[in-house]
Amino acid sequence: MEHVLVNTVGWLASVTEAVSALIIGIGVANAAVLTVAFIIPILRGDPVRTIDPRENIRLKLGRWLALALEFQLAADILKTAVAPTWDDVGKVAAIIVLRTMLNFFLAREIEMAERQLADHVQT
Repeated sequence: MEHVLVNTVGWLASVTEAVSALIIGIGVANAAVLTVAFIIPILRGDPVRTIDPRENIRLKLGRWLALALEFQLAADILKTAVAPTWDDVGKVAAIIVLRTMLNFFLAREIEMAERQLADHVQT
């Protein structure tokens, strides 16, 4: 029974990591499309109609990356459920701390940038 549980949790962790990679891919593709949509009018000589399209693209990509980090964190937590040694648990715990910090600072930067955009729009 334990073998089935270990295999199931390992499979779930792998699926969660794959979902994270898919989310990153979607976010990068979305940012690329937005970037092309931003660059083409500039190349044509058209005026830029939005406040700061680069910031908008960066914020959208940041949101995708933050979501992917959440899935990576979930995969790390699943891995700790079946980690056989304290060394493995320690390594995964360090990864969890790093990813949590990355996600925290990314979310904080997104929030600050959104506030700045909102303030700019109101003025």
